[in-house]
Amino acid sequence: MKNGVRAQQKEQTKQALIREGRRLFATLGYNAVGLSEIVSAAGVTKGALYHHFDSKVSLFRAVLEQVQREVAERIAANADAEADPWSRLTTGCEAFLDATADPNIQRIMLIDGPAVLGWEAWRTIDEEASVQHLTHALSELMESGAIRKQPLVPLTHLLSGAMNEAALWLAQTPDPQSLAETKAVLRQILEGLRVKEPVG
Repeated sequence: MKNGVRAQQKEQTKQALIREGRRLFATLGYNAVGLSEIVSAAGVTKGALYHHFDSKVSLFRAVLEQVQREVAERIAANADAEADPWSRLTTGCEAFLDATADPNIQRIMLIDGPAVLGWEAWRTIDEEASVQHLTHALSELMESGAIRKQPLVPLTHLLSGAMNEAALWLAQTPDPQSLAETKAVLRQILEGLRVKEPVG
């Protein structure tokens, strides 16, 4: 019984550190946040933090992975609500733009993520989350003949990169119409992949 309580307390401590770390990283940015601030906000000691995370970077990575998972789940939920593969692709892509319109998500996922972890580590996390859904959607459309057969990996990365760049741009523009305009342009780009006549 004691072991179960201890394990539960450890998990609660870990989640408190991730929760407070996420809040501070999102509002202040990674570089402006110190470990002392995080442990104080979480109500734990630095020793407790180091039991779970060996550095501020490793805590940030856990926060980023949580954010990426949440965004991926939101994309999947929106896409899976659509009946046909083409609508799943377009809805999923638009759901990504909607999710990353949140300044807190932009800061952690798109601005600090690559800068703190480096591009390779950031891309690995990105691929394990959102990129997998995009790859699956494009593969499904190629198999059905809705889009022309072509190399899947470069197509996926081109679209993913374009959407990440669009999300970063949207974070910098004050124009409230920008999100709707970006979605409209994205739909045109995706429509350009679509086979207009059935493949036969």
